[in-house]
Amino acid sequence: MAPHWLRALPLRALPLLALGLTLSQPLPAWALVPYAYVPRPAELEGAGLGIAQAAARLLRLGQAADAARLAALTVQLLPDDPRGWVLLAEAQLRSNQLKAAGISLAKAKQLDQGNAGIWFAEGSLALRDNRAQEAVTLLQQGLRLDSKNASAYFDLGNARILLNQPGEALAAFEQASRLRSDFWEAINNQALVLFEQGNTKAAVGRWRQVLAIKADAAEPNLALAAALYQLQGSGSSEALELADKALSAEPNYVLESYQTTQLWGPKLRGATQLLFREPSLRPAVERAMANANPDQDSSEEEL
Repeated sequence: MAPHWLRALPLRALPLLALGLTLSQPLPAWALVPYAYVPRPAELEGAGLGIAQAAARLLRLGQAADAARLAALTVQLLPDDPRGWVLLAEAQLRSNQLKAAGISLAKAKQLDQGNAGIWFAEGSLALRDNRAQEAVTLLQQGLRLDSKNASAYFDLGNARILLNQPGEALAAFEQASRLRSDFWEAINNQALVLFEQGNTKAAVGRWRQVLAIKADAAEPNLALAAALYQLQGSGSSEALELADKALSAEPNYVLESYQTTQLWGPKLRGATQLLFREPSLRPAVERAMANANPDQDSSEEEL
């Protein structure tokens, strides 16, 4: 009910009074909110693709954690594009966010089951998680969709080593290097298998082939040194030089546990231990032991 003084005013006075009351009050808060521009879908798509390209560049530079953060923005802008989820998963995988990578890959597969890259990434994740048989199944499914992927054959070979299937492993590594002639990691792993099979001379030939491509890689230098030492004994100055070079480049290879994580078999590890007992190599071995860091993550080694 209106107060008595308002009821006493003539009706013709009310509009003026109301106008005066309105002008004396502050503007409502919503009147101060500026106009907000809402991007069109095409603009959002362009921004998302631009961010994805930046994330991919960071990934190539080895900055996986930063790439994952950018890729997360991509999937927010383009949630229905499986490519963004695959990129995010790869960045998460390389930055050891394994659980998150699995979630991203599941989302990508939901959007595009025919994308071979998704199967390959899931296989790589299973391999990292020590699920070798599952990795084989996933990688083989991906290879049915894309039989020309060298990296997938490399992962398949590693899974076969873990399953103690050397013949299948060697075939996978050979296919990887056929598809990419400079794929020195695949040639190196051929040598790992050949050495364990007792074919030392063939393994030496493969490691020499690797060093012609990647002369400073620690693993083939040390593996070749061990093989030459086994063949030639302490008279092999080349073996000692290669071993010194390898341990300077990557001290962790002095650790048998680290060699195991790199899929070195018992024969190669044993030959390497004999090499390390060579007196003239003792300073290099002791220096490597002092500098080794067994907790170092090797997931992105020599990518």
